[in-house]
Amino acid sequence: MQAKRLKQNGTIGIFCPSHVALLENYAMQIAGIERMGYKVKLSKNFYKDTWGYTASAQERADDFNALIADESVDAILFNGGNGAAEILPYIDYNNIGRNPKRIGSYSDGTSILNAIHSQTGLVVYYGTAPGSFNDLRHYDYMQFCTHFVEGYRAEKFNPDSERKTLYSGQCEGVLIGGYTTLFALMISNKYFSFNEQGYILFLESHERHSTIGITAGELAFIEQTPLMDKVKGIIFGHYSVETPHNLLHCLERFGKRHNIPVLYTDDFGHGTRHGILPIGTKARLDSDNHSVTFFNCQ
Repeated sequence: MQAKRLKQNGTIGIFCPSHVALLENYAMQIAGIERMGYKVKLSKNFYKDTWGYTASAQERADDFNALIADESVDAILFNGGNGAAEILPYIDYNNIGRNPKRIGSYSDGTSILNAIHSQTGLVVYYGTAPGSFNDLRHYDYMQFCTHFVEGYRAEKFNPDSERKTLYSGQCEGVLIGGYTTLFALMISNKYFSFNEQGYILFLESHERHSTIGITAGELAFIEQTPLMDKVKGIIFGHYSVETPHNLLHCLERFGKRHNIPVLYTDDFGHGTRHGILPIGTKARLDSDNHSVTFFNCQ
């Protein structure tokens, strides 16, 4: 299931599931969205700090559910942080099925995005968030338009950096993934299931929040779950400006153990490029030619 695309002068709803929003931090993000010709609607509890680190789980979920039900809102974006998984039991998934909208986030949004797709079948978008509009690069602009805006079409994951083949091969599968730590935790979550025959798993981590050893351990947890039997290929995103060789070797070993293609790219993640990967879309990965092609991504 895919939601309708944004029309010019459409409204983007923003809520805050992962931190306490500060006006000074969001002013540039909102201005960036408005410069593109869209209206912005902030959720009711956007600036609340009921629990000190966020609004309450119920308040945050109420905000999201209200934006979904609001007919004036055409798409929903939210930033990362910590604690988004707290709202999963309070999301009205039936409401999403009745009112599908394009939903985008990244980082801590991994839990919400994968739960929504798993529970509803809605295609959701990893890689774009309000923070992407602080200083909108052309690549980020085109990525947003390709996946969110009427008149564009997403046919492939266009490159904006030098990609690396870490293990050779081609495969097809449904895209799922996100931030490595959170995705590893998500596999056992009751709001997440993996019923497709095959998946292309996209993952990312970053030196600000992790180490190579931690990332390697998280990859090990993922590969020791039943999901791994269905993983046909891996796309790994930006880790640092100078990508450590030991991370690339870790990913190479991962591909070799499972005989699946592995591609490294700086085009999505916590770096300067905010490429978008649609969770729930069938895709083809060709690591030898550094390409990711989408099927029927409307």
